Amino acid sequence: MGHICNLSYMMSFRNFKQSLVVVSFVLFLYIPTILVFYFAWSKDFVPLEGFESIRFLVLLLFAPIILKYFIQLLIAPFYSVVEHARSIRRQENFFPSVSVIIPAWNEEVGIMKTIKSVLNTKYPKMELVVVNDGSTDNTHKTVTDFLNKCQKENLYSGVQIRYLKIKNGGKARALNKALEVAVNEIVMTVDADSIMDKNAIKNIVKHFADMRVASVAGNVVIGNRSNPICLIQQLEYLYGFYFKRADSLFNAVYIVGGAAAAYRKSVFAEIGNFDVNMITEDIEISTRLQAFGYHVRYASDAYVFTEGPSDFMSLCKQRLRWKLGRLLTFWKHRSLFFSLRKTHKSYLSFLILPIALFAELLLLCEGILLIIFYTYTFYTNDFVPLAFVITLLTGVIVLQIISDPKVKFHRNLVLLAPTAWLLFYFMDLVEYQALLKSIKKIVTKSELRWQKWNRMGVFLDAQENA
Repeated sequence: MGHICNLSYMMSFRNFKQSLVVVSFVLFLYIPTILVFYFAWSKDFVPLEGFESIRFLVLLLFAPIILKYFIQLLIAPFYSVVEHARSIRRQENFFPSVSVIIPAWNEEVGIMKTIKSVLNTKYPKMELVVVNDGSTDNTHKTVTDFLNKCQKENLYSGVQIRYLKIKNGGKARALNKALEVAVNEIVMTVDADSIMDKNAIKNIVKHFADMRVASVAGNVVIGNRSNPICLIQQLEYLYGFYFKRADSLFNAVYIVGGAAAAYRKSVFAEIGNFDVNMITEDIEISTRLQAFGYHVRYASDAYVFTEGPSDFMSLCKQRLRWKLGRLLTFWKHRSLFFSLRKTHKSYLSFLILPIALFAELLLLCEGILLIIFYTYTFYTNDFVPLAFVITLLTGVIVLQIISDPKVKFHRNLVLLAPTAWLLFYFMDLVEYQALLKSIKKIVTKSELRWQKWNRMGVFLDAQENA
């Protein structure tokens, strides 16, 4: 009894300590934010002759990105209206058979939560395929013990569970092996560090009622948010996924993350399986679908809570993989850029893809541009533009929070919203190092394998909201 009390006390103390760190972090960020508004209100503008042209040039460089966000913000609110109209036209009781695939490599920490969250969706027509890609930890024992228990106690008897243990060959190869045994037309992938919302499968597969749709992206949410780095990722995911609403209206979602992705299996016979030579097989396959002219959509109500890296080095490793994979995908499918083919979406070919690549080029110069901007700001006391950007960004994030069905889960971000401008600088730093390393790897033609970092598991607050 004393041991249990001590354990409970230690967990409470750890939670208190983590909360104290997060609160201190947020309060610290408010200091420069408040100072910007104070300076904008109290300091007099000091003109700097000859600098107006440089300032205009800096603004011009960011104009394409600003234009993209403006268009997406203008279009995104219509997502709910269009989806409601589609739901009216959709046939009732549309429940196609689904095969859920969980690829795993050394995922003993979180894989059971993932498996149980999938099974607990109680989707009426489902099979589960777990692929162990040569794990060297206790993943195999963890999964087989669970399967033996299910068989002995007759648990989840309505679901066909298949388990494959294969030689390590990377995530794409593991997914392709699962496709070979999956029997259903709709295939959904979920990472082994994630928790599926109880309505995720139902809400993602309903989009396949339209036969033109080949893939659907789910809404991935950071489930662990106990430290500042995780909190930043929660904000980043909320901010980024909101704009997929606009992309979805044009059937042009070009990144369908593997943590919550669904595909029409028959399409693979035409376009081929996952590319085993691509480190980000999910980005490549979704872009390839666009190249073939298929529709790719986003399901904002299909939630999957995933575990984000909880330390700086792990975050840098993750973003290196993403960055390198995206650049290689751009090159492989370069014919999509400014394409005039009728099968290609103009929204994607002339707006999303070119500006995404331009943003990478701009990232290389961002350090110099920021030095110029802040030197000018402090020299001339012209803090009003910065205060305006902070206000606008805060308003956008608050809008995203209140328009999200999981508003209760994201309400912790309301107080963080005014400091988002600083947090995005931090993420730019992470993306910058990833870009430099990616360029180096491309030039030297060195490979990047399926990476791994220390897993802590998706926290309880994510499970309660799943």
